[in-house]
Amino acid sequence: MSLGHDPSADFRHVPDGAPLEPPPPWPPLEPPSATPEPEEARRGPGRRRATGKPGGRAGRNLPAAIGVGVGLVLVVLASLVVWPAAFLGVIVVAAGVGVWETARALRASGANAPLVPLLAGSVLMTGMTWYEGPDALVLALAATVLAAMVWRIADGAAAFRRDLVASILVAVYVPFLLSFAMLIQQPDADGDGRWRVLCTLLAVVLSDTGGYAVGVFLGRHKMAPSISPGKTWEGFAGSISAAAIGSALLLYFLLDVQVYWGLLFGAVISVVAVVGDLGESMLKRDLGVKDMSNLLPGHGGLMDRLDSILFAVPTAYLLFALIAANQQ
Repeated sequence: MSLGHDPSADFRHVPDGAPLEPPPPWPPLEPPSATPEPEEARRGPGRRRATGKPGGRAGRNLPAAIGVGVGLVLVVLASLVVWPAAFLGVIVVAAGVGVWETARALRASGANAPLVPLLAGSVLMTGMTWYEGPDALVLALAATVLAAMVWRIADGAAAFRRDLVASILVAVYVPFLLSFAMLIQQPDADGDGRWRVLCTLLAVVLSDTGGYAVGVFLGRHKMAPSISPGKTWEGFAGSISAAAIGSALLLYFLLDVQVYWGLLFGAVISVVAVVGDLGESMLKRDLGVKDMSNLLPGHGGLMDRLDSILFAVPTAYLLFALIAANQQ
């Protein structure tokens, strides 16, 4: 077997006085090829990828996602239909978890929104909204921001400005917007209030479902590829259509609202729900995170489920006020 070098050449005759020539070097031995690093070892903490395992789409555990989703729906339905006062507790818990997830995610940018005043402020906002209405919600928001300022005022001017912006974002984005769900339920929480909340939430669900179904089968033109690559204009049209038609039926049978108002309600809710989804996707992309947390199996964080609802509930509050004013 030849390795590219003739050993007999090392013993060839050399005339007297001739300079010695070094033998040609042996060819370097090539190192063995490195064993490919397992995929699991290359994954960073908290990074979920598509695994190709059955039952998962885009790396999600579909059975777990369905189970968690059904559980959340049952909790909300029970709080609305069985005991409407319990809806306040659901909103308080959701706002607190959302504040924690958002503040935790913002730390990737270097901001340190103070959790204690923000969590206390979320309880204050939701509670005062339930008992006193929209004016109390604005006062509670101001008190929450003031408490966050006092909490961070001793950390220096630069840290104060940075954390103040993050604190205002968290306070407005989560508990302030979410508190409008209770304004929709009031003042007749035991009557039509529960159905107004239910119609709003179902409009968001219809928007998500219609957009997903149409996008999967007909989606061709990307809506915002740099923010949310999966969204298409065809899916957006499916979202509006499903939410408009479904809301027209829901509002007509549950609240005795004319069909054209229901169509308008569903279409507008769908638009703001998609905007809310894109807004959170942009925030997560800027922060470099896939999900806001890993709290809900198959879903990511609670904020990954609230992103559309946060923009939908204040819009629904205004739309219901408009409908009530024009139906009298």
